[in-house]
Amino acid sequence: MSTLDNEESVAQLADLFHLLGDPTRLRIVLACVAAPIAVSDIAASLALSSSLVSHHLRLLRAARIVKAERQGKQVFYSTADAHISDVLHDMLEHIAEPSAPNEAGAEA
Repeated sequence: MSTLDNEESVAQLADLFHLLGDPTRLRIVLACVAAPIAVSDIAASLALSSSLVSHHLRLLRAARIVKAERQGKQVFYSTADAHISDVLHDMLEHIAEPSAPNEAGAEA
């Protein structure tokens, strides 16, 4: 049985995409891709409050999209693993590709 035939796996994947479907959360995850970053730095770079960023990071951590590492008084966040970074990289490449002339307006 493939992973996609398993209803639980499909539900988990849908939940993951739902979390990443929120533009604010996606921007937060993208801020964590290059290197570990502190909550205050994420908030400043995205012009958001630290409390809002922390709220979203809790959800992202629970879904294992980001991980946290405490260094002194600060907590630094990064993508949880290469799978998350790779998916984001692949999807950014996908949207950057021009659509083929015969695909633009084709219906499924």
